[in-house]
Amino acid sequence: MSRLKGIAGRDTRAGFRTESRDCSACVPQGLLKAARKSGQLNLSGRNLSEVPQCVWRINVDIPEEANQNLSFNASERWWEQTDLTKLIISNNKLQSLTDDLRLLPALIVLDIHDNQLTSLPSAIRELENLQKLNVSHNKLKILPEEITNLRNLKGLYLQHNELTCIPEGFEQLNNLEDLDLSNNRLTTVPASFSFLSSLMRLNLSSNQLKSLPAELSGMKRLKHLDCNSNLLETIPPELASMESLELLYLRRNKLRFLPEFPSCKLLKELHVGENQIEMLGAEHLKHLNSILVLDLRDNKLKSVPDEITLLQSLERLDLSNNDISSLPCSLGRLHLKFLALEGNPLRTIRREIINKGTQEVLKYLRSKIKDDGPSQNDSVIETAMTLPSESRVNVHTIITLKMLDYSDKQTALIPDEVFDAVKSNIITSINFSKNQLCEIPKRIVELKEMVSDVNLSFNKLSFISLELCTLQKLTFLDLRNNFLSSLPEEMESLTGLQTINLSFNRFKILPEVLYRIPTLETILISNNQVGSLDPQKMKTMENLITLDLQNNDLLQIPPELGNCVNLRTLLLDGNPFRVPRAAILMKGTAAILEYLRDRIPT
Repeated sequence: MSRLKGIAGRDTRAGFRTESRDCSACVPQGLLKAARKSGQLNLSGRNLSEVPQCVWRINVDIPEEANQNLSFNASERWWEQTDLTKLIISNNKLQSLTDDLRLLPALIVLDIHDNQLTSLPSAIRELENLQKLNVSHNKLKILPEEITNLRNLKGLYLQHNELTCIPEGFEQLNNLEDLDLSNNRLTTVPASFSFLSSLMRLNLSSNQLKSLPAELSGMKRLKHLDCNSNLLETIPPELASMESLELLYLRRNKLRFLPEFPSCKLLKELHVGENQIEMLGAEHLKHLNSILVLDLRDNKLKSVPDEITLLQSLERLDLSNNDISSLPCSLGRLHLKFLALEGNPLRTIRREIINKGTQEVLKYLRSKIKDDGPSQNDSVIETAMTLPSESRVNVHTIITLKMLDYSDKQTALIPDEVFDAVKSNIITSINFSKNQLCEIPKRIVELKEMVSDVNLSFNKLSFISLELCTLQKLTFLDLRNNFLSSLPEEMESLTGLQTINLSFNRFKILPEVLYRIPTLETILISNNQVGSLDPQKMKTMENLITLDLQNNDLLQIPPELGNCVNLRTLLLDGNPFRVPRAAILMKGTAAILEYLRDRIPT
């Protein structure tokens, strides 16, 4: 009977049917009935200019079925209806919300993004159970102080509004984990933010910030800080003590120096592209022990120090559009998966080598390293005495670089002498690219205990033999530009595989076996005929960071793909789908995933 509190003392039938008729034009009764059962109501994209009263009063008024004396079975008794906990009214034309919002005190999720709201009602303070509030893409100029009463709030999304300041008392939201204030008009960040002790993700990008308060270092749980596209000239040194920080974005600012991060032991990505950084020194690099991605594009760097080799975990390095004329040979010692050098006046590396891609550049740099071991000439002479045919095999590469290289020979068969040349040496990389191979050499199995990197690109492979599936230490596999249309199920035994390149083949679906390799971080499958993928299985791939599906045959992108929140790079250009539109694709991966999530049926 507690649900009747709001209706005592009035005729429950009076005016109800009129209200219902007004409501039914935009909110079908069936939708309301389902919402009373599930506690969830999605009114996204219904062209609403105001929220109908029947929505606010869904848990107060008696349903129309009851007023019509319809019978209810045990599962439909209106007095046992579920309180509304999730309300989505995004993508409408709402200019304001009324104080009737207080009639939904059980709300846990309120999503009103993509409307025309200029303010929020003070009654929002009564939604004390609210955990997620999305008011992004509106026209808010200020936030009501009452918002600080939402002490259970975990996610607050205010991006793309017109906010110029943050209300006092905001630090009282001490359960907040995710705060997005990007694309507003903020000029300062309150020092009191340091009291947001639960915050793990803070997005301040695309504002007008000239500085950051040193007090931000008090956020001991912060993992992701995005300050892209501001007016920052320096970073307070106190930020270097943020021990939990993993991702830091400082692109498109006015930085002249790379900050030092002595205490940020967990920092995995540092993005400082499009600044005015002129120098990169050992002091900037020596503490970045865990860094995986370093973005330095579009700066004013003139050189790269030899100390770059301190970054032993580095996988992606972007140096494009700087003033770099030469690279240290020691760069070749890094295990990079991606190296961008375009737009530099490089004189020490021929353009044709750069055009061949990352692995060829690293291979070239390694070949220039002066090694203490036997010289290349000595090696060739020594092996020629015992096995003259080995003079065709680069033994120096085997000994010094631990690489078995027999690439660009246009051969249909790898000679036995190539494998014989390995002898007792340790081999970690195989490069048989740019040949005419129709099958993988069976003798590759002899290296199964050692090899972590295999390049079989630009061949004529139409199937993958099981010998490849025995390479237990394999982490990088390049199979692009072949004739492959499937992968063997046995590949799931490659339990260390992190990167696979299947571009320019003949795949019509994303190979099922890939979903069962949980270590995969990068899947490149552009320029195939892929027409479908399974977003539910893909969500289980928790390590997947990069997915390149460009130039395939995808007619639609499943909204559930938006749940793959670990993806940092999702490339979809060149497919025949109509949504997401090109404007969304241009905004980048985060915007695409958010767009898809918003369209998941509830």
